[in-house]
Amino acid sequence: MDLTAFVQEIGQTVVWGVMAIVLLAIGYGVIDLLTPGKLGRLIYVEHNANAAIVLGSGVLAIGTIVTTSILTSLEGFVEGVVTASAYGLLGILLLALSFLILDRLTPGELGEIVTSSTVTPAAWVVGANHVALGAIIAAAIS
Repeated sequence: MDLTAFVQEIGQTVVWGVMAIVLLAIGYGVIDLLTPGKLGRLIYVEHNANAAIVLGSGVLAIGTIVTTSILTSLEGFVEGVVTASAYGLLGILLLALSFLILDRLTPGELGEIVTSSTVTPAAWVVGANHVALGAIIAAAIS
């Protein structure tokens, strides 16, 4: 076993992991901005299923995009981190845009609907939209 190569791979894994955590946190923040109230409170204090569906699906979509970016980054480590970060940020932007478009296509304020305490099918539509868009962007990357 080449100890130097192993330590280098561990370091690279840490960088990939930190990059993913940062992108997931940015995605969380953007989803939080698009919905009224604070997602942390809605989900963990009020046990709001709608907010959990919207946030959970957004995290899955971002995770899919970042995973595909990592798997297809053939340019090398530094270039791979840069391109994966760029794709991750692009994915977050497109998810936000998609949410805003869906808001315009539906009656009422989508943000308020999907954070309502009454379980609503709208949250599932937003969730499906997030997951589908994440898969589509991931396919476009590969």
